[in-house]
Amino acid sequence: MEHGIQQTLQQLVDKAAIYDVMCRYARGVDRGDWELLRSAYHADAYDDHVDFKGNVDGLIAWLQERFAGVDNSTHFLGNFLVEFAGPDLALVETYYASRRLRAPSEREAADLAAGDALCRQSWGRYVDRFERRNGEWRVANRIVVIDSRFTSVARGGMRDDGDSWGMRDRSDPIHVARAELFR
Repeated sequence: MEHGIQQTLQQLVDKAAIYDVMCRYARGVDRGDWELLRSAYHADAYDDHVDFKGNVDGLIAWLQERFAGVDNSTHFLGNFLVEFAGPDLALVETYYASRRLRAPSEREAADLAAGDALCRQSWGRYVDRFERRNGEWRVANRIVVIDSRFTSVARGGMRDDGDSWGMRDRSDPIHVARAELFR
């Protein structure tokens, strides 16, 4: 009986560690913090991101190019199911919703009002093989599954000076708060 409780407690701790990895990934993408994103993957990991397939360095280069014109990005992580295949191996399915805002191109802007943005929305799942190596859980293999995606016009969606907007750099409030708290 004691062994069962120990195993259950360890799996709860492991699930929390794995979820933290998922959150590092999401923050890394949304804030343009590529080293934080890198920390979610093992060095030899493989990522099948629908339009990109390859290693972590390639993924980061692809995301940097893809997000170059993005003004704002948000990932929301939803349902999260971890199935342990051993003490250091897990299959993890995490549902996501993502949204990216960008300014329209000159051609696209001809049909839009000033301040309008284009909004790319996607819903799907990350199907991940997580491995614990040297005591640390990270993604070893990822398949991104898209369940739905589309682009729409976000009326008045471009950043203005009156609100507190999320930023894709070190001026984002989370980086400012971390710098103040962890001096």
